[in-house]
Amino acid sequence: MAPVALTGHLATKIIPKNGYMSIVYIKSAQYSNEGKLNLASYKRGTGGRSSFNGVVATVFGCTGFVGRYVCNKLGKTGTQMILPYRGDFYDAARLKVCGDLGQVLFTPFHLQDDESIAKAVRYSNVVINLIGRDYETKNFKFNDVHVDGARRLARISREMGVERFIHLSYLNAEEHPTPLVMKKPSMYKISKYLGECAVREEFPTATILRASDIYGSEDRFLRAFASLWRIHSHIMSLYKNGEATIKQPVYVGDVAQAILNAARDPDTRCLTYQAVGPKRYLLRDLVIWFYQLMRKDENWGFRLMDMKYDPLLPLKVMVVNMISPAYPFGNLHWESLEKEATTDVLVKGMPTLEDLGVTLTNMEDQVPWELKPYRAYQYYIDKLGEFPRPPNPKVQPAY
Repeated sequence: MAPVALTGHLATKIIPKNGYMSIVYIKSAQYSNEGKLNLASYKRGTGGRSSFNGVVATVFGCTGFVGRYVCNKLGKTGTQMILPYRGDFYDAARLKVCGDLGQVLFTPFHLQDDESIAKAVRYSNVVINLIGRDYETKNFKFNDVHVDGARRLARISREMGVERFIHLSYLNAEEHPTPLVMKKPSMYKISKYLGECAVREEFPTATILRASDIYGSEDRFLRAFASLWRIHSHIMSLYKNGEATIKQPVYVGDVAQAILNAARDPDTRCLTYQAVGPKRYLLRDLVIWFYQLMRKDENWGFRLMDMKYDPLLPLKVMVVNMISPAYPFGNLHWESLEKEATTDVLVKGMPTLEDLGVTLTNMEDQVPWELKPYRAYQYYIDKLGEFPRPPNPKVQPAY
């Protein structure tokens, strides 16, 4: 039989029609604030992966490169996660182990479907936008993802009462970029800039992280240089031989930690942070060091050349994009080459990851491990010290 419910200000009493039993649910003011759930009141545990820290976070782009690290960091601190996914569920299912039982929830969504987005953020107090594209496809152009998509996520999050919105952008985003490799301005840089403006318009208290090239496992920075599609036999072509580009790459774990710290610190609202590494390097020195770590140095015949004198690179880019337009092999396309040739320029006075309490990782400590699977002669078991570690790349002065 259906129960009859009697509702009061502090209690809800359910009396079955047979009258044998009654259940009283107490509604304490500690757990309710004018009808809105106070999630912080439900904190449980010691703060680890099997706890609940009071934060429910929706992570858009959870299956991407940065998203996997962010989910692990969030789950490690007892955050309940809502993970929207597009396409095959099993691409996202591996993230189930990031949190304890019941802490990781999945929901299908589409970036152009307001209803599915609203469903994904309805119960969250933190929304993290990691959605981005390095290249355009027939279904999603840069503006569709970086501008319209970011605006839609920020607007719906604000309408649904989300407290915090964290947006990952690009360090060198600008409205009028100067083309370096391409014949026209980079739409990647322009759309990233317009996306930041859209987020600020729709969610004024959003926190924005402007990241430089991010490296780590399964990245598109180190592995682009390690790919056989990028090198011609033993020759690597770079913009102006790599001598006109200064890079300040950042480790993906540091970016994920910064996002976690920003979500937990209310003082980061309305601020923009520059996500860069601790040191600056010439691109030429970095690439030479990468190939020395992979045992493909001068003894192997490796050398650099200026990109403008390379007739094979444009042909290779054209062939790659004809064969696989939806996923360029080796991340080889003109927008990636434009991004590769761009010098990382910091804005003076703008806070960095260190201001978020992140201890930055040095490339010298992390990159040798990341490139180990790409070393030549992997089958050869070398003796301890048989192959001395190559010298570290020269550090450029601070900007």
